[in-house]
Amino acid sequence: MWIQKDIRLKARHRGFHLVTEDIVKQIPELADIQIGMMNVFIKHTSASLTINENADPTVRDDFESYFSRAVPEDAPYYKHVLEGSDDMPAHLKSSLLGSSLNIPISNGRLNMGIWQGIYLCEHRNHGGARQLVVTIQGQ
Repeated sequence: MWIQKDIRLKARHRGFHLVTEDIVKQIPELADIQIGMMNVFIKHTSASLTINENADPTVRDDFESYFSRAVPEDAPYYKHVLEGSDDMPAHLKSSLLGSSLNIPISNGRLNMGIWQGIYLCEHRNHGGARQLVVTIQGQ
């Protein structure tokens, strides 16, 4: 069985946000899959997805702090500057973290570790709502 849905995540401020439940709530068909894989793809070039710690919010703060230092705004070598000082760094961060995730499904649930969650990595100061494509293959 194949399922594909476009889903929307509400606008969030710049940072790393747990969105596991936001995604699962929009995919009720997940409960019918006993074994399978779910691919989540973000349809944007200035935000990304990753899986990491889902319990301690300071992990998300540390991610934002690290990436803000590693890929600074207003660097004199950026040529792509027409959309604001946060735009080119957002593209770079998105490429570093990635635009898709593959997550196993077992018995109608995402089969992730107990301390894992899906992050929306919002790299723009005002990125707006984000669109995802979720594709599930399984039985």
